[in-house]
Amino acid sequence: MLDTQLVPEADRFDLWADFVVGATPASIWTDRATPFNAFAQLIDLGGVHLTSFRYPTLRTRRTARQIRQADAEMFQLALPIAGFSAISQARNESTIDQTGFTFFDSSRPYEAEHRVDEETYTSTICVRIPHARLPLSPDRVNRLLAASMPADRGTGGLLAQFLQQVAAHPEQYEPTEALRLGGVALDLVCATLARHADAEEALSPETRQQVTRLQVVQFIERHLARPDLDPAAVARAHHVSLRTLHRLFADEDETVAGLIRRRRLEHCRRDLRNPLLRDQPIHVIAARWGFPDPAHFSRAFRAGYGVPARDYRAGVAPTTGGPR
Repeated sequence: MLDTQLVPEADRFDLWADFVVGATPASIWTDRATPFNAFAQLIDLGGVHLTSFRYPTLRTRRTARQIRQADAEMFQLALPIAGFSAISQARNESTIDQTGFTFFDSSRPYEAEHRVDEETYTSTICVRIPHARLPLSPDRVNRLLAASMPADRGTGGLLAQFLQQVAAHPEQYEPTEALRLGGVALDLVCATLARHADAEEALSPETRQQVTRLQVVQFIERHLARPDLDPAAVARAHHVSLRTLHRLFADEDETVAGLIRRRRLEHCRRDLRNPLLRDQPIHVIAARWGFPDPAHFSRAFRAGYGVPARDYRAGVAPTTGGPR
């Protein structure tokens, strides 16, 4: 982690440039006259590196000469969180904001600009992936360089949501989870790029399965309030058979039905302890999260947490770790 505000003003920009450039020489400059305040956090996900940046307006250029000096052979996928970014590489150019990704290759010359007004800071999440781990042919990759890809829908939206969740709260994850999270990130990046390059046939069956499973989980989260949400409804929404859906989750810790029940109960539990909702009847809260039958909810909550919902709302601690 790097926070330039922890060092003298005169040293801040040089410290930042050294950190960002690392093993890949590049030229970096800024036109902001105020003290250079910037922050970066690197999250190692087992060979896939995720970095969260916050900084003022910056420009970056990597030349052929700098590439000859050192080449880490990395692809990078960038998602602006605030401000906008423009990049040019391989005769392609794009400008993106919070609704899009861009993709580039550190082994080829490029120019990039990240711009905000004088009073704010731009913020970007960047994923660095070794060349060898991207299963796309060179001609497919060339189509993607400096391209703008949607980050607000489809697989790109799923990837953006995942990256922001990990970058916002890395402390929530155990070190032993890094490899799994890196695998998820890589699968989502590959699927997003392959879809944009019309190369989905290059994805492994495992990657396709992982992405479909994540899409199912996202769908469930969005539709928990539907009383008719069950495995059959989930299967229909994803145009797969019920048997295929269950096979997707065969190696997971819980079934699709178990996931739906647990997430509904977790939302109910949260709302029952929310002081802003203390005047709402329990059955209203339950119905909001897909439990239209009060008696069914009462049984499910007690089975999941070991105490009645009314007692839990009154402050009684649960006697179990939660529904599984």
